[in-house]
Amino acid sequence: MLKGNLIHPEIVASLALCGHGDKVLIADGNYPLEARTGDADLVYLGVSPGLPTVTDVLAALQSVCNFEKAEVMQPEDGSTPPIFAEFAAMLPDLALEPLDRYAFYDACCEPAVRLAISTGEKRTYANLLLTVGVA
Repeated sequence: MLKGNLIHPEIVASLALCGHGDKVLIADGNYPLEARTGDADLVYLGVSPGLPTVTDVLAALQSVCNFEKAEVMQPEDGSTPPIFAEFAAMLPDLALEPLDRYAFYDACCEPAVRLAISTGEKRTYANLLLTVGVA
């Protein structure tokens, strides 16, 4: 039996296969996971609207992985969604790198994206593409 903050078997198995430079997408409930993730392992966690949140999943992943880069989907109007402040607080050593919507979709379809997790997150633009760092 696993101990710790991450016990989901599919997520643990996918992360165990990741190496330095591989990527993990944590997506909000609006993200077109099937169409915009290439060959990544897909995990659907949403159990009800709002649960779990992207930040819940991020906290669990941080308990087992180091990340060296964080990319976010920038709204077309250039605004900064409130969720970005939460991401920045949870990832204090990383600058959030904004990508426009279609560039973000393209980045999530690259072969380096090994795992894509859909959440029940209701906040818009709550999508986070993380690059795995060294142990």
